[in-house]
Amino acid sequence: MGLFSLTQEIAVDLGTANTIIIHDDKIVVDEPSVVALEKKTEKLVAVGEKARQMHEKTAPHITTIRPLRDGVIADFYAAEQMIRGMVKMVNPQRRWFTPSLRMVVCIPSGSTEVEIRAVRDSAEHAGGRDVYMIYEPMAAAIGIGIDVTAPEGNMIVDSTEIAVISLGGIVSNKSIRIAGDDLTADIQEYMRRQHNVRIGERTAELIKINVGSALTELADPPEDYIVHGPNQMTALPMEIPVSYQEVSHCIEKSISKIEAAVLSALEQTPPELYADLVRNGIYLAGGGALLRGLDKRLTDKIGITFHIAEDPLHAVAKGTGVALKNIDEFSFLIR
Repeated sequence: MGLFSLTQEIAVDLGTANTIIIHDDKIVVDEPSVVALEKKTEKLVAVGEKARQMHEKTAPHITTIRPLRDGVIADFYAAEQMIRGMVKMVNPQRRWFTPSLRMVVCIPSGSTEVEIRAVRDSAEHAGGRDVYMIYEPMAAAIGIGIDVTAPEGNMIVDSTEIAVISLGGIVSNKSIRIAGDDLTADIQEYMRRQHNVRIGERTAELIKINVGSALTELADPPEDYIVHGPNQMTALPMEIPVSYQEVSHCIEKSISKIEAAVLSALEQTPPELYADLVRNGIYLAGGGALLRGLDKRLTDKIGITFHIAEDPLHAVAKGTGVALKNIDEFSFLIR
């Protein structure tokens, strides 16, 4: 197609934490879903990693926004600016004209009509001429390498939802509104209550990545993570080592909700497909799959083997990329 192709094809995984764009089978953008805007003019200041570095550290005239909550667009204008900024990153050298875009965007399977329209409008305003949408669990299954059109059941547990897929359709799905943000909030609350120290979202996120665990006993435990922050009473600096056992206790409630949601989704599964799930196991995708010990905990609790997808963070994006190449064959894409 060369440099001057008039149509450009991109696949977009709009995530609560990260947005990934695939072009020509390659991940060309993988940035945090954050935008920085000027308060008065609402002009775009930064997008992605640059905006994330400003998050909770900005001057009063700049505001940083995370446009997505629980996988759905919470701030329409900010989402549009973010998609626009990230689409520009695909071809930074193109200055003279913008090609018309053919896009496949993935959305949560529990999306309402209004939420679907919000994604479509944001994509169209950001330059999308031809916009298709694919449900997230479907994209994750394709990204993992499952044949979604086969007449057998497969269950995907993504960060915010659970779905059983068979014959190119979603047979049953359950939204778990427990995303990484909830675990981050749990950690912030725990540090405040237990250690009397105030920490920001980014520090809580680092605790989760470094010592997050779904089990209190791990075969290969991570080292304690050192946290610095102000004492709530005296405002004097504190240094606290946080262990994975502590994190495991403080996110216990949220993990139990995920367990309950998986059991509830299994209850709704037709018996023939249930037998397939026991045989094939259940797949974990998304950032949640990286939580230490989550697969083992779910396997022990439910009695069906849980597999972690090969590249859980990029499974949805890869599947969206495959869907982009097979737009004509995949009848489950939404126009």
